Amino acid sequence: MSHQAKKRFGQNFLVDEQIIADIIRAIHPIATDNMLEIGPGLGALTRPLIKHLNTLHVVEIDRDIITRLKSDYPQNKIVIHEGDALKFDLTALPKPLRIVGNLPYNISSPLLFHFAEYSSHITDMHFMLQNEVVERMVAAPSTPEFGRLSVMLQYRFYLEKLLDVPPESFRPAPKVHSAIVRMIPFPKNEIQIKDEKLFAEVVLAAFGQRRKTLRNTLRGIISEGDLHNLNIDSGLRAENLGHLEYAKISNLISSRQVLK
Repeated sequence: MSHQAKKRFGQNFLVDEQIIADIIRAIHPIATDNMLEIGPGLGALTRPLIKHLNTLHVVEIDRDIITRLKSDYPQNKIVIHEGDALKFDLTALPKPLRIVGNLPYNISSPLLFHFAEYSSHITDMHFMLQNEVVERMVAAPSTPEFGRLSVMLQYRFYLEKLLDVPPESFRPAPKVHSAIVRMIPFPKNEIQIKDEKLFAEVVLAAFGQRRKTLRNTLRGIISEGDLHNLNIDSGLRAENLGHLEYAKISNLISSRQVLK
């Protein structure tokens, strides 16, 4: 049964057998893993994963693909969760959880932030994403790719770009290059942020006008004197600070709010 890729679901199906083998080798699944695949599609990763695992959980929104999943795979080896991955509650699955998937590029950032909320339940994640997004995720401060996404993920995860994947590895071929990224959550006691909502607000404000300096973007949030006391130059721009500097800023603000 053939399947027509659906643009509304951002479907591009991986067909390169060598790339598939490289991804499975990087994931290194073992039988007892609690593994969740996001958007199994036509089964490029599903088939080899099932060979290694006792059970594979999958989340799929496309009803046609769900029908294929029910007919093509032994139902004692696969657990199908029908619905939107953006709304899926990961706490419903056994932990620690490993997550893999070729994420729809049109909603990749919202998906990453959604999964980040469950980081305490996750051992690791391996995702296929647009290469530009992966470069932003792993970028170092003061580089052109470094931005809000970099900061918001780097404080929670160890990030590593593993593989480049060219457009011709897919059907239909996307117009962009892709890459595989590994994400490993930091232990909760290593996350140095007191108030994550406040941290996110500070980062959003700093990058809201990224060509302006911190003394302008953070005006009304923290004073130049406080930045100086934190050894942060108020003449720098948002992309010049790493997540640890943003943690210092938000933690100082948080401590003062507690004292009020």
